[in-house]
Amino acid sequence: MTRTLEWTVGVELVEEDGRTKAEARLLTGNSALTGHGSARCNPSDVDVPAIGDELAASRAMRDLAGKLMREANREMEAVGAGTVPQHTGPGYGWPEAVS
Repeated sequence: MTRTLEWTVGVELVEEDGRTKAEARLLTGNSALTGHGSARCNPSDVDVPAIGDELAASRAMRDLAGKLMREANREMEAVGAGTVPQHTGPGYGWPEAVS
């Protein structure tokens, strides 16, 4: 069975007083998740707004990814799949079969 989905991620950036805040929103069609991130310019550094945008956006997307992973873990546990223990794998997915 082939299945195709399209999920939309939008990132909104706001810069004010040397601080950039980002909000990343994932819309799946069935649910929505939001991640947050921020960055600030060190007063002794040259102000390059694009760098603040990239840092804040990447932090918001990392926060969003963590929330999505936690949701997937909850859903896997609900169907009896569980999660891979941290010391034996990346902390997600189906446990590998032992040969």
